[in-house]
Amino acid sequence: MAGVSITSSPEPGPDAAADRGKTRIALVFGGRSGEHSVSCATAAAVLQAIDRDRYEVVPIGITRDGHWVLTADDPALLEGGRAEVTAAEPARVLMPLGSTSAPLVLAEPGQVPRELAAVDVVLPLLHGPFGEDGTIQGLLELAEVRYVGSGVLASAAGMDKHYMKIVLAAHGLPIGPHTVITPRMWQVEKESSMASAAALGWPVFVKPARAGSSLGVSRASNLEELEAAIEAARAHDPKVVVEAAQVGREIEIGVLQGRGDEPPRTTVPGEIVLESPAAGFYDYNTKYLEEVETMAIPAELPPVVAGRLRDLAIESFTALGCEGPARVDFFVNGEDVAVNEVNTMPGFTPRSMYPALWQASGLSYPALLDELIALAAERPTGLR
Repeated sequence: MAGVSITSSPEPGPDAAADRGKTRIALVFGGRSGEHSVSCATAAAVLQAIDRDRYEVVPIGITRDGHWVLTADDPALLEGGRAEVTAAEPARVLMPLGSTSAPLVLAEPGQVPRELAAVDVVLPLLHGPFGEDGTIQGLLELAEVRYVGSGVLASAAGMDKHYMKIVLAAHGLPIGPHTVITPRMWQVEKESSMASAAALGWPVFVKPARAGSSLGVSRASNLEELEAAIEAARAHDPKVVVEAAQVGREIEIGVLQGRGDEPPRTTVPGEIVLESPAAGFYDYNTKYLEEVETMAIPAELPPVVAGRLRDLAIESFTALGCEGPARVDFFVNGEDVAVNEVNTMPGFTPRSMYPALWQASGLSYPALLDELIALAAERPTGLR
């Protein structure tokens, strides 16, 4: 199936006289990572669900080479998991730094740059490197613009599976056996790196350290497969994490920052159930392009285990210093529990677990967006 291109909007519009009774939201999506199309699908879902009586939306796409462009407010162009932001003649959106009024500037080819009206909150629907990893969060902090989600450090640590595990372990949270292979180790200590991974026992799962949506993740059952899996992961990130296979079920909990000094909130637990063993593990195609799984919400768990998972989800969220949304993933084998990952910008597509978990916990998709925007609006930029 051919990809869909989303080009710059011929009639941007948002710099016209705005109804300032509405909150102006800049929706930023696309980006430079391998999860570009996933981000577009997330943006489509948000554009369809967001309350237009309360919010004025400025859709901003980022091309794969990093250009910011004002795009058409059309969810149909972004759906399907294969869309792409392009800009042959880009009308670029620029963000001046250090301005508390947070103006955006539209720079059209051959035209004098002109200011768009101030944006109240940025909703960065970016997944993976150059978006979810603290980079855009740092840009928004420099521009003194409020935004949805975790800050620079939590975003960076949550994106990097290596340092995420270090933080979680330092807080006494249970994690699984693993090893890390850095670019230098792979170049000069390849045999010992392979041996360290093999010592975890077969099979192992090999992952890019800083990628999401299961991109580049594969299973290895011997040394030959291990080497191929590491090279496949390195195509997405030169740093690789190798994890021992965890026996048990994959359970996920949604977390949402509390208002003011209130503690974080959690959802009921959910479970991804593959419809057949042939479906393999929960990889990119399974998540976004195929129909081989169902979501069991709430997951069938003893109350004591479900309660413990919700407590551990809050502890993980707090350990990383997360803000806004997060999804904490676990391996559960009876009463044995290990934290697998903390995702600081979980997917918001119609097939994503995070909004489904909140729906089952009493918070609809539009209401969840309202809450995320409200949390961002009340939070200051800078040190906090």
